[in-house]
Amino acid sequence: MAISLSVVLLLGVILVVMIRGKSIKVGPAIVAALFGFFIASTNMAPSVNRFLTSLADTINQIKL
Repeated sequence: MAISLSVVLLLGVILVVMIRGKSIKVGPAIVAALFGFFIASTNMAPSVNRFLTSLADTINQIKL
């Protein structure tokens, strides 16, 4: 739960920065957010969640 909340927060901050920096307009940002919202309710959601969890675990295991 902490990882998914962090990812949502990070992506939200990136989205706001991109909108304010005019690198993405509000319309496409809304479409992207709605796409993410609707994909979360499909059968693909567990696969996306597993991929992001394994990616986070892999990044966490990298020691500098």
